Amino acid sequence: MATPRTKAPGAILSGEAFVIPDSMFDEIDGARSWSSALTRMCDNLKIPDLTTRHGLKRVHARFNELYKRLDATYSSANRRGNEKAMGSVVGIMAKMCADAILRDKLFQKGLLQKVMPLLDIESTRHIALQALTVVTHHGGLLARQEIARHNGGLTKIMQDHPDDPKIAELVIITVAHATEAVVACEETPDPRLVKAAAIRPTLQATLAALRRPTYSHVMHTHALSLLTVPTQHCPQDCKAVPSLLNFFAAMTRSKNINTRAVAFTAILRLPIAESEYERSHLDPNRLLAIYQRGTPQHLSDILMDYGPESSELYLTIYSTVDYQKAMMQALQDRDMYSLGKKLVDLIQRTEFAIAEGGFQMDGPGGARSFANESIVPGLPFARWTDALPLCAKAMRAKCTPADLDAADIIEMKFYMIRGRLPEAIALGHSALKRNRDLAYAYYIVSMGADVEDGLRAVKKGLKCKKIASFVRFQMLWRAVGHAAQRGLEILRESAEGDMQARAEGTAFLMSAWEDAKTYVLEAPPDSRHMLEVLSWYALLTILIRGHELSEDLRELDPARRKMKTAMEFMNHMGYSITKTQLNLARELILKHYTDGAREWGAFVKHCDDLDARFQEEYVGSPPESADDDLAEWLERIDLVSDDEDHGGTHGHSNAYGSGHHHGRALPQARNEKSNYELYRCSWCGNPSAVLRKCGGCGNTRYCDSGCQKSHWSEHKLDCKGRSSS
Repeated sequence: MATPRTKAPGAILSGEAFVIPDSMFDEIDGARSWSSALTRMCDNLKIPDLTTRHGLKRVHARFNELYKRLDATYSSANRRGNEKAMGSVVGIMAKMCADAILRDKLFQKGLLQKVMPLLDIESTRHIALQALTVVTHHGGLLARQEIARHNGGLTKIMQDHPDDPKIAELVIITVAHATEAVVACEETPDPRLVKAAAIRPTLQATLAALRRPTYSHVMHTHALSLLTVPTQHCPQDCKAVPSLLNFFAAMTRSKNINTRAVAFTAILRLPIAESEYERSHLDPNRLLAIYQRGTPQHLSDILMDYGPESSELYLTIYSTVDYQKAMMQALQDRDMYSLGKKLVDLIQRTEFAIAEGGFQMDGPGGARSFANESIVPGLPFARWTDALPLCAKAMRAKCTPADLDAADIIEMKFYMIRGRLPEAIALGHSALKRNRDLAYAYYIVSMGADVEDGLRAVKKGLKCKKIASFVRFQMLWRAVGHAAQRGLEILRESAEGDMQARAEGTAFLMSAWEDAKTYVLEAPPDSRHMLEVLSWYALLTILIRGHELSEDLRELDPARRKMKTAMEFMNHMGYSITKTQLNLARELILKHYTDGAREWGAFVKHCDDLDARFQEEYVGSPPESADDDLAEWLERIDLVSDDEDHGGTHGHSNAYGSGHHHGRALPQARNEKSNYELYRCSWCGNPSAVLRKCGGCGNTRYCDSGCQKSHWSEHKLDCKGRSSS
């Protein structure tokens, strides 16, 4: 409460008849709560109702006039030393910031310069922080970035008042949103702004605050956002904060799968700057030399158990030999159709069978190479890969369904060799219109940029009746990566308490996990993708099982042994083990998991308890204090969405998408464990949120009519039984 001062004359606005009554300051001082003080000031200054859209429209129409009243009131209150009146002006302006246009105007007028001095005054510190949370909550890139410049000062206030949990909560909410505006971007953020935002000290102060037991659910959720958002663009700052990596690893043990996904994504993003792209080039001649040199006994034993003729090393070498023989035979018989029959088998046997090559012939003048010429005498091609479209043409001339499929496979492979991916995908779609059971076409279509389209393609391809082992394993590999990435994205972007999004995201992760297990069990142990899929399997196990796993992760010991073997095979075969983002993230989480579980285990359990209680809250809970009363007033607004809305909003999402509410809790679904199978196609198992229900029984769900037709022979009896009952 302000210290009583001698009354000053009523303030008269220059050029206007409106007078700020002296009695208003007495009324403000006499108010028992901040919301009461703000309401009295609005009445005295004739401010329109800020809790309605109509009222905000009136503020737009009279903005300059109303701002002058508020500015004059703040100045007068400052001269009088009336702290509560100054805080009330700031609260009213913060309320106006629910509207994007008004927010920008207020910032241009110097709103921040009015707020910051109030942080140093004990009686107004809370309302100043409340104002900052409201401003950052309602968005505005420039406003948030400007507030981020004060991160250092805000976190110092939190450190100077360790026994005030409300200050910690409000500071972390504000700083979380402000920091997001600085570093949550695809491009490299402005280094000057990053420096001003004091990322490392902010992370250190936040982590220290979480070690104290006085924190709320909303503080925890915003703290998690604040700690994770700088990981991509400020990895060195993150790694320099003691225990932060342990914290991320520990949070993957939360009972809340959204929390696990956000923490996991932080670890996944940390090594982006130092990561390398996977290099897939293979030299068949080098592989042949490795094969001739022999395989270490313990690796040879593994291949013998699996079946050496099905190993990747064997298939690649013998396919290369068969390819060379086929080309030499074509040189003799000039039969493009016969060559095509051999090539279509090789294409579906292994990835590197079709390589570039050329003919060399001996003559009177010595050996002559045709590798750089357009044709060889008697042949319509010189470079071996130029034979592919000629073979496809010869096979299309036969017009049988099998030959048309083979022609499409050969031509798709040709486009891939030439780096013409869009043409290969377009041909894949065309081939599937003729034959929806052509597995190789699904594989090619899956290489498009859209993750969901790619996943849908491989899940359908895996259901094909005829599918070569190589094509099947390639599609399983792609299915794992596609589904894992999409599931993480959905969980990161889902709003707090969105059970539908949680079930959908879980469906994608479960799909990836199941396909990873299948690949690890059935693919050749010397597969060059084995280490990548094992990495996904280990990480998905952590993501899906959460707190069910032991602190020492002994459940993953078999996977760790397989990883060691996979790396030995890669070294033996000359594949480089690159520092991919996935490999580096796997190493980080496995390194910090046990220490993190022990250091932060009690914290994670308490967070889970807070989360469980949060799910029981509902709109309309009575305010528990004057600050809660203020928060409710600042949050309450009725903005009807129409073409004239100026951007007011309640919800928001952080850099990784988790929506949080710092007012009263929104209604929450009671059952967290929604059935993720509702988001899986009943035929191919593809996870999606836009599946179509069967019109007969309404229970099965499908990607499209193609999946429904494929499933009908199996589903029709059950469908008719349910429909008639």
